Amino acid sequence: MSETEELNWHDATKVSKLKNGKKKMLTVKGKMILLGMHDGAYFATEALCRHMRWPLSWGGKVKDDCIRCPLHQTTHKLSDGELVEWSPFPLFPPYGRLLGKMSRKKDLKVYNTRVLDSKIQVQF
Repeated sequence: MSETEELNWHDATKVSKLKNGKKKMLTVKGKMILLGMHDGAYFATEALCRHMRWPLSWGGKVKDDCIRCPLHQTTHKLSDGELVEWSPFPLFPPYGRLLGKMSRKKDLKVYNTRVLDSKIQVQF
């Protein structure tokens, strides 16, 4: 690994601070991220939903290797941030489609994670 690649890794939190099934919003080097652990693996994404910028740590659900925003149900893959579903808002689908048109469809930024010296690190 080159020195430049090594400089891209930043400490996010101690391993002991994040349990399986949990997630938290953190600021790392001035960037807000969502850091979580699902099925024993760490993941990191941008902290806010790409639809209406809602904090994913406030009720976001992880299921089938995707994260779903609690506000309008926009869903992204955790592996690469690819958009799976844009603002379906299942309680009243026409309303969800209308809200979905208020912003352009976008993928979620996803960051690499690793553990080094009992700390979870994020690369960006």
